[in-house]
Amino acid sequence: MDADAPTLRALLARRDLRLSLADDDVDQAALDRSIRWVHSSDLVDPTPFLSEGLVLLTTGTQFPLGDADEAGDADPFRSYVHRLAARGVVGLGFGTEVARAGIPSALVDACRAERMPLFEVPYRTPFIAVARANAEAIAAEAYARRSWALAAQRAIALAALRPDGLGATVTELAKQLGTWVGMFDAAGELAREHPVGGLDVTTAAGLQREVTGVLHRGARAGSSLRIGETAFTLQTLGRGGHLRGVIAIGAGDLDQEGRVVVTAVIAMAGLALEQQQGLSRARGALRAGLVQSLLAGDPALARRASRELWGPLPSAPVVVAMTDAAAARVDGITELLELWADERRGALFFGRGDDGLVLVVPADDLSAVEELAARFDVRLGVSDPTGYDAFAAAAGQARVARDRGAGAVTAFADVARSGVLSALTDEARALARAELAPLREHDAAQGTRLLETLQVWLDEDCSHEASAQSLGVHRHTVRTRLALVERVLGRDLSSFATRAELWAALRALDPSA
Repeated sequence: MDADAPTLRALLARRDLRLSLADDDVDQAALDRSIRWVHSSDLVDPTPFLSEGLVLLTTGTQFPLGDADEAGDADPFRSYVHRLAARGVVGLGFGTEVARAGIPSALVDACRAERMPLFEVPYRTPFIAVARANAEAIAAEAYARRSWALAAQRAIALAALRPDGLGATVTELAKQLGTWVGMFDAAGELAREHPVGGLDVTTAAGLQREVTGVLHRGARAGSSLRIGETAFTLQTLGRGGHLRGVIAIGAGDLDQEGRVVVTAVIAMAGLALEQQQGLSRARGALRAGLVQSLLAGDPALARRASRELWGPLPSAPVVVAMTDAAAARVDGITELLELWADERRGALFFGRGDDGLVLVVPADDLSAVEELAARFDVRLGVSDPTGYDAFAAAAGQARVARDRGAGAVTAFADVARSGVLSALTDEARALARAELAPLREHDAAQGTRLLETLQVWLDEDCSHEASAQSLGVHRHTVRTRLALVERVLGRDLSSFATRAELWAALRALDPSA
């Protein structure tokens, strides 16, 4: 503990004051509590005029004369000390040789019971000297903290000028605060930390969950939390609705000077991230252009540009995946994908397409697609394995799988197995109802079974004999009903096109038929 810090231990260490503890069996932790002020009073109950964190000085004139032990009345001492402890007084100084020759033993016992440090103020030491010494310590500490804050801000500003300004700023802030500091990007990934590996696995995982929740809420905020035994302070970076990340500090409530230093870091980091955003937009525009090149059937340009900037494109065969993420969420996703692309050089390419984010990964490794869907709660469609010469078709497959899939990741092969008619839209079903309405109305009005007969006949490959068996009627009855169907619909059932259209209409209204 710094000797200049305003604590009772530091006050007792001042040789010029000649203070001494009345009881050596004192709570050592109590000696290190901060002293906000030193006050003197001989009132029986001074607590209405006191505040927490004070040291009280008294000459003892409020107590009964004589030795309380001999008089058998220690209650005034016990109740007096109890009131001081309840009020938050951190120490009691007794001035001797003024009203009493020494400190009453009952007062020593009462302070020991309340774990209240009790010390003697000799006659030669005026109370005002004790108060002034503590005031000087408070002023010295305040000056030291202000000087530290200025020096820390200067060191952090110089760190921000280094090549990796953000990383250097985080490192310098951690050194100045003497604790762990981490910076999370917009995707909730720990981008920089000091010291590296300073958190255990459990604490790190819990902190990342908290940071991800803050980013998903999207509002600028500062917050304090505790994970296990570690307290953290979180500060968001960026504007509300466009958060660029979070700075996490392994400390709870900071004092005013600490908050000033952190505020300076937040401002510099936010500015640096905003400047980087312009570069990110340029990279995103280039990636989008390369996606268009692949869609246009010109993979050579995409290969050359990707090789120069990010490494080679994933080797064919590849699969194309497409997200349903809205533009507002793509920013956070692309930051994570940039990190993954750097880590998985040659195994991941991505860029914005016309209606979603497009990912290209090796056909035998879909881990990036699956992790992306889980982390951001987005849906992705995945094409069949393909070469770059069929990239546009694969992107179309990915779009269909994304739009028609029910799960987080849907393969086009799974969608294709459900058949072409399963992709019919509400408009197609409306047309089907209109096409078949005359038959339904005729059956309702005349009691006929034209719609049922048409459906069975088409399902039986237009066989009159098989249809008659299924319906339990004569084959001539089937012919008669089909002739009536032609008249009601005004369609020629001998035409394959007519038969196909009517069969599709029936399936559109009843896909399970």
